[in-house]
Amino acid sequence: MLPRQLLGTAIVPGATTQLRCYRHDADYSIWADRTELMSSRVHESEEQLADLALADVRHRADLRVLIGGLGMGYTLARALALAGEGARIDVVEIVPEVVAWNQTVLGHCAGHPLRDPRCHLIVDDVAQVIGQKPDGYDAVILDVDNGPEGLARQANDGLYDDRGIAVAQRALRRGGTLSVWSSAPSPAFAARLRRAGLAVSEHAVRARGHKGPRRTIWVAKREH
Repeated sequence: MLPRQLLGTAIVPGATTQLRCYRHDADYSIWADRTELMSSRVHESEEQLADLALADVRHRADLRVLIGGLGMGYTLARALALAGEGARIDVVEIVPEVVAWNQTVLGHCAGHPLRDPRCHLIVDDVAQVIGQKPDGYDAVILDVDNGPEGLARQANDGLYDDRGIAVAQRALRRGGTLSVWSSAPSPAFAARLRRAGLAVSEHAVRARGHKGPRRTIWVAKREH
């Protein structure tokens, strides 16, 4: 068996969590300390996140999308595949090294989506960016950390509390959607979305086609 090769490390800003990027034969992965966050072997749920988020808005001529969390680029790549030529997708990633890995060693995994001219890369904390454009987005897609219960960075929890949901809701155009990926269900988070007046659907998906662990995706629509 071929040994696993360490390609790079990074410290998450504002935390002590170490991210590590690995290659094992033809597979690539990113770990947070001892937990595998994402892998080129298992990425279907990230693509389904884009499918669900854009299902009702993808045909808008001036589609505007905000993606929080670049990861390995699979959600971004799928969103670009669904969007029209006039779309703009802002992707926000807080860890500069994750951006660098996507521009080099990981880029081919998702087909180099950062090279698409419709993609606008922002290296920052999505919690700081999300409130800068009220009524600015048709879809806000959050694949930050491990879901509403943070793993890599405690400050990420603020994206999922009542205030964070309110900020995301204001960033949406009428009929727009807030979509959130999580490694596990969270009844408390689903309740907060509904309490904010959003129309919420919850989807249980598989991490790898019809196999692998279950993931949860919420789609919360601003109707008014």
